[in-house]
Amino acid sequence: MKLFFGEIFPQVKIDDDEQQHIVKVLRMREGEEIYVTDGKGNLAKGNLVFEGKKVSLNVSETEENLADFSPKLHIAIAPTKNIDRIEFFVEKATELGISEITFLQTDKTERKNINTQKIQKQAIGASKQSLRFHFPKINDLTKLSDFIKNINVENAFVAHCDESFERTELKDINQNNSQSFQHITFLIGPEGDFSPNEIKMLSEKGIKAVSLGNQRLRTETAGIFVAAWNYHQMNK
Repeated sequence: MKLFFGEIFPQVKIDDDEQQHIVKVLRMREGEEIYVTDGKGNLAKGNLVFEGKKVSLNVSETEENLADFSPKLHIAIAPTKNIDRIEFFVEKATELGISEITFLQTDKTERKNINTQKIQKQAIGASKQSLRFHFPKINDLTKLSDFIKNINVENAFVAHCDESFERTELKDINQNNSQSFQHITFLIGPEGDFSPNEIKMLSEKGIKAVSLGNQRLRTETAGIFVAAWNYHQMNK
């Protein structure tokens, strides 16, 4: 399947950047079969039509409201100082079916801004590569204190390294046959972990602490690890 991004409604339209990619990079030919998704669970199949520099689709079939991943996973993660590492996380987490990403501003977060438009494009690219028809939502940098005001603590977890707090092993979280676990939120701290005050605040809020094992993981590794754990739950 050759999958591209575009609009499905009110009519099928291949994204402008994708049109350029089809013509100048892939050098595809008129009549070749491709698929177009809007990243919202809708899909169109058809054959390429070239009109000068414009590329359109002669639609042969459309599908609406294709099934999304379940359970849905929202990872709130502090961006690393080296942006390449957080971009790597976004790519791999997208391939593993993550539904939403929020970047957290914490006491120890060194990066003060995020180019969410660039990150969104990377998520779209990873979605196409892994044949996803639902693209993850990318949220801008948000203060930790503001973020936790609007989450359901019943299905929210935080991965931190403070052993003075009781922590559940990730493998012991049972998602089976539970409606509350259809939407899961995981908080991942920055390099150097959440501050003691933040960990106390999260505990008082009722967000459950989780251990990711005996090894100390980098921020992006922890995020990918949680995404892989959720991917395993999807495919049981």
